[in-house]
Amino acid sequence: MTSASPTLLPVNALLGWVLAVLLAVAVTVTAVARLSPEQGFGRAREVLTAGVRAAVQLAAVSAVIGWVVHHGAALLGFLLLMYAVAVRTAGRRITSDGTWWWAALPIAAGVVPAVALLLSTGLLPLRGIALVPVTGILIGGALTATVLAGRQGLAALGGRHGEVEAGLALGMTERDARIEIARPAAADALVPGLDQTRTVGLVTLPGAFVGMLLGGADALTAGAVQFFVLVALMAVQAVAVTVTLELVARRRLTAPRPGTAPPTSRRSRTSWRGRRGRSSSGPLAPAPEGR
Repeated sequence: MTSASPTLLPVNALLGWVLAVLLAVAVTVTAVARLSPEQGFGRAREVLTAGVRAAVQLAAVSAVIGWVVHHGAALLGFLLLMYAVAVRTAGRRITSDGTWWWAALPIAAGVVPAVALLLSTGLLPLRGIALVPVTGILIGGALTATVLAGRQGLAALGGRHGEVEAGLALGMTERDARIEIARPAAADALVPGLDQTRTVGLVTLPGAFVGMLLGGADALTAGAVQFFVLVALMAVQAVAVTVTLELVARRRLTAPRPGTAPPTSRRSRTSWRGRRGRSSSGPLAPAPEGR
């Protein structure tokens, strides 16, 4: 591993410079193209923040991971921290109201049984050096599926509210009417994982496969490990999407109420236009929030 790493990706000042340039390109393109929901610069700031946070977090993890994997209590705490961060991230990506914490359920429902099965069968040894990366991959997959299913399901319900009312008028329960509308949109959350599995080895060589090769494993073993990771991910994501869909249908996960204050950038831009309009053509009636 040590001998292979300099030829693969040397860790030096040149690497830092290239990473800074790539991050600057991502931020600049996102800002210039206004790739934000409010057509402002909010998403560009998120890209910059995500890049800086990733650098800091990976540096911190690299410093402590060697110690964590050899201490049981610290290992458990690290796994719980990974889970808590995933829940917070997924919940806040789905909604900004107080129901975000329900994201804990689909992530746990997908990951815990999969890890328990792997540990009970002995396929995954109860050692930190194996448990941390595998659990992290599964939590990350569940996070992505939960976010996509929750956001798309709630968006579908918001845009097709009349169809939900029609279902209620026909005698359907609220849960059944909502789930019929949200299901097709939420099901699209499985598409990224399916595409990754379909194209593995043809379009990309995923991290587990490359890591095994760099660690000295033969290609057959590396391929088997990668296949296991992909299949486990599909199972975890299917469970996470199903549970998220049920939470959305039962109004456990909900969209923010109408009238929620819009993002700061849009509010400030609206007030600036209002001030400009008042100064040039008289007073303007304030636009209602949330519309």
